[in-house]
Amino acid sequence: MSISPPRPKGPPLNALRAFEAAARLGGFTPAADELCVTPGAISQHIKSLEDWAGSPLFVRRSQGVSLTELGESVAAEFSTAFDAMGNAVRALRTRAAQSSINIAALPSVAQLWLSPRLPAIRHSLTDHKISITALENQPNLTREMFDISLFLANPENHNTGAVIRHDIIYPVCSPEIARRLKTPSDLQNETWLYDALWADDWKLWINQAALNQIKPQNGPSFSLYSIAIEEAKNGAGVLIGHEMLIETFLKSGELVIPFPQKARTGKSLILETAETTLATHRLNKIVAMLSR
Repeated sequence: MSISPPRPKGPPLNALRAFEAAARLGGFTPAADELCVTPGAISQHIKSLEDWAGSPLFVRRSQGVSLTELGESVAAEFSTAFDAMGNAVRALRTRAAQSSINIAALPSVAQLWLSPRLPAIRHSLTDHKISITALENQPNLTREMFDISLFLANPENHNTGAVIRHDIIYPVCSPEIARRLKTPSDLQNETWLYDALWADDWKLWINQAALNQIKPQNGPSFSLYSIAIEEAKNGAGVLIGHEMLIETFLKSGELVIPFPQKARTGKSLILETAETTLATHRLNKIVAMLSR
């Protein structure tokens, strides 16, 4: 008669994933955002892991959480383990010769910069499926199954990425409004349009252009930069244009630049590729096309 005694069970994978994300990101809320669950779910997963371990991993305070000595001692090992798992899954996907290429990009970059370049990419890689996912936050390419990411960021914090374009900004408007603007001080009589993600664009441009006589004004705000651009084209007001995102509309004449003063945001369009797929021919081909 065979004997099959019950074997000790390890903690659920989701609990381990929740702990690693919370430890790496410094809290339950950012971990919840990354894993697309609620902070309450993260808390429950970590509580189940603490019950299994028989010891707390986080200290809970009203102002947030912090790792205990035990949590601190094992956090790096879990990060290494999940990085390794991500690389293994990506290697499996790559070696299976899947014909899909997944690109993650900031919504405005996906709509206004990447989209016009997709026809040439599809024409060059006719045997591949190109998928685009618009995300507000850059994904972890070690963990998530994206091959390429395109986001605006400080180049100093992204040494492994390729700088595609520097982020240069200046006011833009419809030709009708531009005819009324003789000097920057005339902006005080116009409606200022804002993008919710880049709410400080106007202040940044004013400061760098040394236009101390101009005072920032309130105006309509838009959660999608593409809508803000449409409203600027429609004559609703003046918008701070991000040069790399409005070139098509400048060439068509739908938007014009009323003043020569420009400013830099300190960010650039950064292209990063997943490390395990960096050397593949198809990725290199796309990177070369997007870097032109």
